[in-house]
Amino acid sequence: MNTPIEIANKAYLWLFHLERGMKEIKYIHIQGSAKTPEIDLNPVTGEILLAGRSIPENATQTYEPVFQWVLEYVKAPRPISNLRLNLDYFNTSTTLWLAKIVKKLASINKPDYILFIHLYFHIDEFDEMENEDIREQLSPITDMIIDASLSIGIKIYGVDEKGSIIKENMVLI
Repeated sequence: MNTPIEIANKAYLWLFHLERGMKEIKYIHIQGSAKTPEIDLNPVTGEILLAGRSIPENATQTYEPVFQWVLEYVKAPRPISNLRLNLDYFNTSTTLWLAKIVKKLASINKPDYILFIHLYFHIDEFDEMENEDIREQLSPITDMIIDASLSIGIKIYGVDEKGSIIKENMVLI
């Protein structure tokens, strides 16, 4: 049985897409494995989560559906979108897909909208970072999104072994 919030969210999506003549953007949740991340894509809340390890044998098979979802999402985004990259480890092919996803999200053409990119680090690594180090480490991301028409914020977190947030820092671009 659906909760009142789930019913309201479904009604919102139906009306929103009916008005625009667009196909419905589906909520997607894929459980992670030893080699692939947990994927949670929620068009109602604007939450995009990739968590765990990302060393898939076939990165295209893992990330093409995510990218296709993002292509639809940017047509009708929420006023605030949150891309949460909580990846313990990822390979080079994952990096290429993440770049495509970030670049596409940064192309949302709504100046009053906001994209937050949340990055999670082990607390020891977080504590070792200085402000200059943070900017340097984030330069591949900031270089991709420099021409974005929406506002973008990057938030970094220091987490413990259980994934609990110990510290956080907002990086302004």
